[in-house]
Amino acid sequence: MPAISVTVNGKPATAEVETRTLLSTFLREGLGLTGTHVGCDTSQCGACVVHVDGATVKSCTMLAVQADGADILTIEGLARDGALHPMQAAFREHHGLQCGFCTPGMVMAAVALARDNPDPDPDDVRTGLEGNLCRCTGYVNIVDAVMAGAAAMREASDV
Repeated sequence: MPAISVTVNGKPATAEVETRTLLSTFLREGLGLTGTHVGCDTSQCGACVVHVDGATVKSCTMLAVQADGADILTIEGLARDGALHPMQAAFREHHGLQCGFCTPGMVMAAVALARDNPDPDPDDVRTGLEGNLCRCTGYVNIVDAVMAGAAAMREASDV
């Protein structure tokens, strides 16, 4: 089995993995980071979104060996010093979740969207989250949460 070395949420990790191991499986089972959810295994739902070297990736369709040497950020790595990331806080404040299953992937996609487009309009948000499915909320509160999260991220970077 090949060994891979990655940095996950700022911490180095090295492990032997089978070549067929998905990144989502490695994160969940190998590292115990169960915030990355797997809903479909076919890249349809987006519950497994993480950031790999700054890019949003559906981790259920990427092999762990492909991430060798990468810097990976999961939902567990967003909060800092016990404080929620502005996007996480906005999802909570604007009721952008119900069952919570899609939420980790939705938040990770929203953080990337706001990073790339710091002042998105509602259509930008809807387009930016097309790869993430939610069966509970109807998206109205999710769009509101992403707009508020993007504004909070803008304010935080201005300080």
